[in-house]
Amino acid sequence: MIASSTALSACGSDGAAGGAAAPAADVTVAGTHVTRDATLHAFLPAAIRSSGTVRVATDVPYAPFVMFKTEGEPELTGLDYDLGQALGAKLGVRFAFTAQKFEGMVPAIQAGKFDVVMSAMTDTKERQQVLDFVDYSVSGSGILVAKGNPDRIAGLDDLCDKKVGAEAATHQLEVLKAHQAACADAGKGAISIQTFPKDSDAQLALRSRKVAADLVTKPAAGWTAKTADGGRAFEVVEDPAAGGGYEATPNGIGVSKRLPGLTDAIQKAVQALIDDGTLGKICDKYGAASIAVKQATKNAAVS
Repeated sequence: MIASSTALSACGSDGAAGGAAAPAADVTVAGTHVTRDATLHAFLPAAIRSSGTVRVATDVPYAPFVMFKTEGEPELTGLDYDLGQALGAKLGVRFAFTAQKFEGMVPAIQAGKFDVVMSAMTDTKERQQVLDFVDYSVSGSGILVAKGNPDRIAGLDDLCDKKVGAEAATHQLEVLKAHQAACADAGKGAISIQTFPKDSDAQLALRSRKVAADLVTKPAAGWTAKTADGGRAFEVVEDPAAGGGYEATPNGIGVSKRLPGLTDAIQKAVQALIDDGTLGKICDKYGAASIAVKQATKNAAVS
């Protein structure tokens, strides 16, 4: 399934002097006009400058990071998508998004099919073995439950003895696995972890009460609770001990290690979008202002 990037269109002719592609157009994202920075464009690897395109793998839908504007149509929206369009405009290239199952994105990068991953991916030491991360947010996991919280879930400990959903190959799955020991120490039964290809599948299971909760990133949980059925389907468990979510970690743009110059260029461009307020406005647009960082770091994860 292909989700085509439509927010940016080329200006000028199809080609430019020396065979390089024409620069991407300026865009307005979250109310901010973003223009090309020639200095940042020069940091891009020659192959990217020539093609004029950064090939982006993304997992759709994963609200609020990447979503379809209209179900059944290819046009995308979301925090990561908007950030990609802003980065493309700043760097003078297109960030072309293609839908890919989450667990298949890293292998696809390794196979050379994509240049970067933009899909609310948690920066981890393990993933750093195959990707370099430019970190633009910090967030943890949140517990999404049915409206009214019928099982009275107040935190991770209350997930013991219950069926809980999580998307396959995500950090949230690892959080649930790691909490099994705490369940045992408390004399409670294990969490019955149910994995799903996409979080939208986990939400369907939650709606039908096949699971008691769905563990997702805190921003995704908040967006889903706010928008699903006009806010009448779900709610987020607010644990005072984990305001930003459980095991809050850096999230980043994963870049192929074959393109170290692209990592450097993206890091500089993200910092520029932080400094001019664009990143904060993008995050705020999707109800996630608290996750934006003040400094674009590289490979910030320590575990």
